[in-house]
Amino acid sequence: MSEDIIENKKDGSQEANQGKGASVVSFCKTIFEAVKNFATKFLKQTHKEGYIFVAISTCITIFVSFFSSFFGLLFFFVTLWVIAFFRDPVRVIPKSKNVVVSGADGVISSIKIAKAPADLGLGDGDMQKISVFLSVFNVHVNKFPVSGIVEKVKYHPGKFLSAELDKSSDENERNSLVIKNQTDGEKIVVVQIAGLIAKRIVCFTKEGESANIGTNFGLIRFGSRVDVYLPKSYKILVQEGQTCIGGETVLAAFGNSIHLSIGENEIVG
Repeated sequence: MSEDIIENKKDGSQEANQGKGASVVSFCKTIFEAVKNFATKFLKQTHKEGYIFVAISTCITIFVSFFSSFFGLLFFFVTLWVIAFFRDPVRVIPKSKNVVVSGADGVISSIKIAKAPADLGLGDGDMQKISVFLSVFNVHVNKFPVSGIVEKVKYHPGKFLSAELDKSSDENERNSLVIKNQTDGEKIVVVQIAGLIAKRIVCFTKEGESANIGTNFGLIRFGSRVDVYLPKSYKILVQEGQTCIGGETVLAAFGNSIHLSIGENEIVG
């Protein structure tokens, strides 16, 4: 009888072990699916320019964690910031063909009358310049403000003054695009300006290529400014201090949409 009891205990413990094993396997599968889903979403939301930086930051975080939980946690938050910096969220682009959208996320630091950069060869005519300052917490992927043809791409080396300073438009490293608006044929200028922290301007487009409003054309690392120069006939619909969303916020209207007012949400083209 004692042998039967011992045998029953063995069978019970084997079943318990099998149950625990099945639970562990089920738990691991759940974790794997969660990680896979997160990674898939992460890859869709992050621009490919950021992959290498995220990978480096992750590796450093894992390595440091073996020696210090405090610094491991610190680098974990740094990694989260890197992921956030290179995020490239989906944007709802206005359907109207007669509007200009913001080329970047950020705050409008100035709206003024100015001349286009001299190295673009557009002459001395006055244009309306809207400057959007990007902090290190903003999305840094840049968007085409209008649809048309990229007629010129001009890189200009320079300093790395604070992008908030007005003179950074002339003295800082920058990359300029001249776009021929497909709707009215006017020249639109977009300038990527490196800032105090930013040391790298990336431009994805080339001369002769098509520009599609609200789609990506470049990226600036890490904190910068984007200037948009518009013809004086365009009606500005934003104000200084206003927060902009790249590819969504309407900066100005022209043609059939010229009747729009500041703060009006409905876009009629």
